Amino acid sequence: MTLAFEKWQALGNDYLIVERDRLPFPLTEERVRRLCDRHLGLGGDGILELSPPDAPGFVARLRIFNPDGSEAELSGNGAREAIMYLRRRGWTDQREFSIQTVAGELRPTILSDTTCTVDMGRAKLESDDYPAGERDGRGELETGEHAWWFQHVSIGNPQCSIEVPDADALLALDLHAIGPGIEHHHLFPNRTNVSWWCRLGDDRIRARIFERGVGETMSSGTGATGAAVSFVLRGGDSPVTVELDGGELTVEVEEDLHVDLTGWAVPVYAGEVSGDLLADLTAMD
Repeated sequence: MTLAFEKWQALGNDYLIVERDRLPFPLTEERVRRLCDRHLGLGGDGILELSPPDAPGFVARLRIFNPDGSEAELSGNGAREAIMYLRRRGWTDQREFSIQTVAGELRPTILSDTTCTVDMGRAKLESDDYPAGERDGRGELETGEHAWWFQHVSIGNPQCSIEVPDADALLALDLHAIGPGIEHHHLFPNRTNVSWWCRLGDDRIRARIFERGVGETMSSGTGATGAAVSFVLRGGDSPVTVELDGGELTVEVEEDLHVDLTGWAVPVYAGEVSGDLLADLTAMD
């Protein structure tokens, strides 16, 4: 009995990729937490589980797990990592194909050995993840001594996008201190991802990300998308270049809020967990 995996990263956002039919046991919250632990396990911002599709026209089904064991609807960086893995591992040789996710169909287009564009569908400003929201998705919340004006964006998962005046103000934010209060705010019954951003030019922004179930990350595809949509709604030009701690992503936002996300993803290493760790994981039934 073995547990094989690959570790991939996209702009510093790292995920463990496993194939469901090669797992010796189902992924549970406890097992996910142990595997993602950077001291006791393999370490990662989450786990991507790939399995054969259960409907025609798809290459695979993708499930995304946060390091706290919860399941995420979508991850822009994680999706690209899974997409490039599927291509490299021979699940498909097509340049364009579809995969299933909890958030619905994703339609990538392969651009190179490391880069793809993902049709993320249409962003929404109203959703059940912000039930008290107005039609434009704008709102205000308070956490501790802070009051924040924000833009709610649903792009397969909930985003709370907050504009700040400039890069100095953005870099001064202590995301570890202020992020949890927004993630768990009562306005968001399913918690929320949070992005803070500032305008750098007509078609460029700088953003920092606090992900639901993860904390501050070097990047996030859906977080970058939420920030880009908020920017375009406030007069910014599309496509938007989003500068993140881990690098840049390109987000094209159409007038109807249809979104295409372009970026890279690469493998870091492949391996099998040790017998000792495997025994610990197996005992977690």
